[in-house]
Amino acid sequence: MSAITDQSIAILLPCYNEELTIGKVVADFKTALPDATVYVYDNNSTDRTAQIATDAGAVVRKEPRQGKGNVIRSMFEDIDADIYIMADGDDTYPAEAAPAMVAKVLEGYDMVIGDRLSSTYFEENKRPFHNFGNRLVRDSINSMFGTHVTDIMTGYRAFSFTFVKTYPVLSRGFEVETEMTIHSLNNNLKLYEMPIKYRDRPEGSVSKLDTVGDGIKVMSTIFRMIREYKPLPFFGGLGAIIAIIGFVLTSGVAFDYWKTGIVARFPTLIGAVMLVIAGLLCIATGIILDVIAKNDRKSFILSTNHFSLLRRERHSDAK
Repeated sequence: MSAITDQSIAILLPCYNEELTIGKVVADFKTALPDATVYVYDNNSTDRTAQIATDAGAVVRKEPRQGKGNVIRSMFEDIDADIYIMADGDDTYPAEAAPAMVAKVLEGYDMVIGDRLSSTYFEENKRPFHNFGNRLVRDSINSMFGTHVTDIMTGYRAFSFTFVKTYPVLSRGFEVETEMTIHSLNNNLKLYEMPIKYRDRPEGSVSKLDTVGDGIKVMSTIFRMIREYKPLPFFGGLGAIIAIIGFVLTSGVAFDYWKTGIVARFPTLIGAVMLVIAGLLCIATGIILDVIAKNDRKSFILSTNHFSLLRRERHSDAK
């Protein structure tokens, strides 16, 4: 426990209309980690969320750009700490798990994932489409990256200083957690999944998730990030399919010519040849973008090394 008290810890709570639960959440985290600073970023709440959080002892700030991704981006930019804990203000995540998550970051993990799906999520969550969506997103990402991450979309996470200062937050809404996981897998960061006991929202507390709308955004984020992070399989696979279709059509025309000595389907031949060319161009595009993606990963490693050095220098100056 002494190693934890030597670190500066920031509890990050993005909030929108959570007056029923935010006071308890702040108090629970202050009990679990007494030396941590609790930050509540109010995202245009129309209720008493900000006032209740202030009364509970949190540092309250405003984020005018609507959306959880925008809030997290501001948090990561504004707050300096050795270790960060991110949770929601709806009292669905257990604050008592935070010290164990901090300990894992101290062991050297870049991100600790609070795994809901291995424990109580499917019993506590009363929204069946959310359960289906979690499984769909998890299976899609694990199949693409060849991994076995259990909970892709959890909002309960712990981060190192280096992760927070090198992670580019691009998403604006609830799809940010999916983006975090894909970013970590693509850059081969050290992840640790810790099962936690998820609990459903208390009566009277309303979820801000739009099952259909936010689900579409999450799937769009997966599509976009696979295109950017895995360009060779994405464009190469698409190009191969197009080229194969073109080759099959060309073969049909060639077979007719071999039998009759006449090219009877010129439009088909022209279209087929164009498909083959388009497919080869897609494959070439995938190869070029794959080289660029690898160079981006190299740049990311250099950035993480730089911020790790800054953290060590900061600790040296503090001593």
